Amino acid sequence: MLERCTLSSFAHQSTCLQNCINSSSQAVLYNDRSVLENHHAASAWHLYLSCPEYNFLLNLDHVEFKRFRFLVIEAILATDLKKHFDFLAEFNAKANDVNSNGIEWSNENDRLLVCQVCIKLADINGPAKVRDLHLKWTEGIVNEFYEQGDEESNLGLPISPFMDRSSPQLAKLQESFITHIVGPLCHSYDAAGLLPGQWIEAEEDDETESCYEEDGEELDTEDEEIEDNLNSKPQRRKGRRRIFCQLMHHLTENHKIWKEIIEEEEKCKVDGTKLHVENSSLPQGDEIQVIEEADEEEERQLE
Repeated sequence: MLERCTLSSFAHQSTCLQNCINSSSQAVLYNDRSVLENHHAASAWHLYLSCPEYNFLLNLDHVEFKRFRFLVIEAILATDLKKHFDFLAEFNAKANDVNSNGIEWSNENDRLLVCQVCIKLADINGPAKVRDLHLKWTEGIVNEFYEQGDEESNLGLPISPFMDRSSPQLAKLQESFITHIVGPLCHSYDAAGLLPGQWIEAEEDDETESCYEEDGEELDTEDEEIEDNLNSKPQRRKGRRRIFCQLMHHLTENHKIWKEIIEEEEKCKVDGTKLHVENSSLPQGDEIQVIEEADEEEERQLE
């Protein structure tokens, strides 16, 4: 699994390459299908096969090598977000449907599916990291987005959503990403009993369980229900033990922060003002700076 995670981002080219689908030689090579992911896989294997000193699979026989190569390629290709909802639906039908027998670990296809979902989670789990790390990853990703938006503008192409640095929408981007992509995947993997955790008494922490929407339809009508689920406290008997998952806890906390930023931005629009830390030299980091300053103020109050 470690090798698959490493190879999944090998030879990353800084932007998501969606704009290359129209003209890139790589897009032609891979028939416009999972271009970035195919590039990662092919480049990694090309490097591995180019030098004998890179052969860390030396002790595998031919059959074992072919099997390992197959698993690595399948795992890398699974990180294509265009296939995200297909994988999520398949995993839920297998692992979490009441009419399903659950994951059969003796079944090779089931094991592969779990592997694919696991590496997908590793690929997009920035919002499930502790807040400082989440903000650092977010800033890096947004910078990539703006670079691509600049390229699209220079080429006379329409700027992709959330990639226009003149109209930053960082909070909406992250809130939507958590609600519709990361949240459902984490929740499904957690519901299947596959996320790490520890047993705690229920009253020690009542804010770690959350529910997320599993498709992108009827967003306006379902947002309130999603927020209620995120903040709901399950009815439990006092003293009952349950599993606390740090990843789910971070995800819930980060989601809450971005929603608060959105609410503040909407309030500022109504009042005709701007966020008090807005700075033209940091157009992509205003919301991040707001969060960091709020954290510092909270720490000072606790001292």
